Amino acid sequence: MFGCIVAGRLVQTNLRQVDVNKYVFELPEVHSINHIVVFLLGTVAFEPGCAATVHLLWPSREWQCLGALSNDKPSAIFRLRAAAGAQPAPPGASAELGISIEPIQAVEQQVPPPSQALVPAAQAPGALPLQAARRLAERALQSLYDYATSFATRPDATMGPLGSGAAVQVLPVKVFED
Repeated sequence: MFGCIVAGRLVQTNLRQVDVNKYVFELPEVHSINHIVVFLLGTVAFEPGCAATVHLLWPSREWQCLGALSNDKPSAIFRLRAAAGAQPAPPGASAELGISIEPIQAVEQQVPPPSQALVPAAQAPGALPLQAARRLAERALQSLYDYATSFATRPDATMGPLGSGAAVQVLPVKVFED
């Protein structure tokens, strides 16, 4: 019913049932995992009114809810480094990816809607500090300005009355389109 892909590895379908609507994937060598995709195989859909929560059991931690799957959202990509926090797994350690099929109401209570799941940038783990973000934006804009103005030309008679003087330059819109 489910499959998962660890970035850089083959598709896993070796799901183990641990309870009546609860399943687990073993994730070996978890220290090398950055992202994982979990999806419905398409052979069996959820029963009406049901969906699934996806959980991660990182070494030496408790189960953590990553997100949800449903018939309307049959796949999801999760960044495990963010889920693991600052606690790296030792080489050779395994983690478990758990999937629990539950009523949609129970799933909605465990997984906030996407608009509420976003953490303000100042509080997000791994977020850039405000000053660093500002410097990054300034550099990006300066780079765009330098690139675009390298295409600036002086107006000629075919361009109509754009003004006169040495300070007037024209920037082709095609520079931004490209």
